[in-house]
Amino acid sequence: MLILVYRKCSTCQKALKWLEEHHVTFEERPIVEENPTYEELKTWYHISGLPLKKFFNTSGILYKELGLKDKLTEMSEEEQLKLLATNGMLVKRPLVVGEEFVLTGFREKEWEEKLTGMSEG
Repeated sequence: MLILVYRKCSTCQKALKWLEEHHVTFEERPIVEENPTYEELKTWYHISGLPLKKFFNTSGILYKELGLKDKLTEMSEEEQLKLLATNGMLVKRPLVVGEEFVLTGFREKEWEEKLTGMSEG
């Protein structure tokens, strides 16, 4: 399982702590230094079954600076995915990628449902 995080983000810190407390094995990847590619995002979006907007960090400064709240509705899925691939700060975090699921953000109940039983040992 892969988790993309921004270490300075308090939500990401809580999520990593939760994973450690629940003994869930994961590979960590810094979302800013190793931004998800267009191909990765496209694959993860299709696996997730989520609306594409769920992949955007809607509370982020960059999202607001770019005025994306109004622009996204006029953009195609491809344009949105390409935009997400330009900067990790646009991507909702933490982003968890499993073999058959993708989670955006940290919602403890959702994580318990998907990740319980994935612990090591």
